[in-house]
Amino acid sequence: MFDSSYEGIMVVSPSGLMTKVNAAFTRITGYSEEEAIGRSPAILSSGQHGPAFYQELWSMVRQHDFWRGEIWNRRKSGDLYAELLSISVVRDQFGQIQHYIGIFSDITQLKAHEAELNRIANFDPLTGVPNRRLLSDRLEQALIRSRRSGKPCAVCFLDLDGFKAVNDLHGHEAGDQLLIAVTERLKSVLRADDTLARLGGDEFVLLLCGLEGNDECIPVLDRVLSAVRQEVSLAAASISTSASVGVTLYPLDDADADTLLRHADQAMYQAKTSGKNRYQLFDPESDRKAQLHRRTLESLELALQQQQFLLYYQPKVDLGSGRIIGVEALIRWQHPERGLLAPAAFLPTLQGSELETAFGRWVLDEGVAQAARWQAQGLGMAISINVSANYLLHADFYPHLQQALQRYPQLPPARLELEVLESAALADMDQALAVLQQCRALGVHFALDDFGTGYSSLTYLRKLPLDTLKIDQSFVSGMLEDVDDLGIVASVIQLADVFQRQVIAEGVETMAHGAVLLQMGCRLVQGYGIARPMPAAELEGWCRQWQLQGLWRQLGDGPVI
Repeated sequence: MFDSSYEGIMVVSPSGLMTKVNAAFTRITGYSEEEAIGRSPAILSSGQHGPAFYQELWSMVRQHDFWRGEIWNRRKSGDLYAELLSISVVRDQFGQIQHYIGIFSDITQLKAHEAELNRIANFDPLTGVPNRRLLSDRLEQALIRSRRSGKPCAVCFLDLDGFKAVNDLHGHEAGDQLLIAVTERLKSVLRADDTLARLGGDEFVLLLCGLEGNDECIPVLDRVLSAVRQEVSLAAASISTSASVGVTLYPLDDADADTLLRHADQAMYQAKTSGKNRYQLFDPESDRKAQLHRRTLESLELALQQQQFLLYYQPKVDLGSGRIIGVEALIRWQHPERGLLAPAAFLPTLQGSELETAFGRWVLDEGVAQAARWQAQGLGMAISINVSANYLLHADFYPHLQQALQRYPQLPPARLELEVLESAALADMDQALAVLQQCRALGVHFALDDFGTGYSSLTYLRKLPLDTLKIDQSFVSGMLEDVDDLGIVASVIQLADVFQRQVIAEGVETMAHGAVLLQMGCRLVQGYGIARPMPAAELEGWCRQWQLQGLWRQLGDGPVI
């Protein structure tokens, strides 16, 4: 029976070494009797199971003298295989362990068949994404997690615009190729925890889970619409399409899974009737906000095309010597109806949108061009330009900066400083480090803006090649009345000294603020107490007035801390 059994059998000593194996063992594992005897069964280990798996296995063997289960092992050839294994303990009349007996069968083909059945049952055969059955299960799980965590999720029903015309004009094979291409693009813009499912035809469902707030789905939807709009090159022709998306948010829409899908479907039809190539939120209030966001983005894009934006410049000075060390470029919107608008009125809308990169390019180009003009006039003014974290990590950032500097060879790159918000999350620290090092090689400097307001200050300081720390204005403006703010400012100054970084304080509202900062060792400042942001044409006149007034000379007798 031992020799003829179709199941592999191995006898293992109490010390854990194989003492006997049968022919089926050799057939399944590839190890001969001579190669196996005297060795540990660990030679079959696949590395697929962690220590906890084996700890639980042997715990069961010790408690019950038996274990049975599925395990992945490795043949002598290196191939993985699945086996159904039972381990029994053989004891003598005194209860002492004489042997362990392992009996196993190769179930690799069974597992492969099981996986294939699972794929057929749960995944769309054309695109490979989950089908309606698996989507239903994932949606139920998402609702359970949402109720437990309190974080909303979005159910999005997506339908391609004009898909029937593609099939009619180019044939069903071209239509299938388009669906596959659209699927890959959608997968590339979704987050890791999101689900993309195909219900059939050109209908897809996107399940966005773990949102921090209801508005967090809007940038994802913008990316989805943009991804679908990209032209697809097929063997027959190049095809352009778009999508209409209906969205409902749970638990704002506190319904069951089937009802949520129906609501998202209804919203999708509203998007179709509203002109296609857009998304529609089922909830009226959320829809109003989303449409306002979209209209604001559209007006910003139009304003950029019509050159309604301009840069103002706020001087930065050394209070110890009175020297003007440079300016910070600050964007303004010359709105045709509302007048001159500050950044707070429109920049938050740009965050996370594709338009954010276009604005970043414009500010960079305009700032470098102005610095070159000042250089030609003999003013030689260093300029600081704010760069969003998203734009900094964009593939286009470094090449665009390099081209901008190459257009003005007379401008020393050291006159350009790029400011990165400390409160903005740099999602990929390694990529950020690589970009900053490339820019530093050009001669460009970097400052960390709003220092102290985020959570990664010391990480940024330790890893990134920064030249300057900017103390956030919220601490500087309140430091004369608030001892906590004063302590934070003093700590940042000391921290900059430890890390051998230059430090500058923004938000200096009065010269009294300047006097206290000077005593604490911070000479470089900017703020309304020095100068308000101004058009480039006014800067030269302000420089002359600053030198004539000599306000910094009065700071030597400032208040003692």
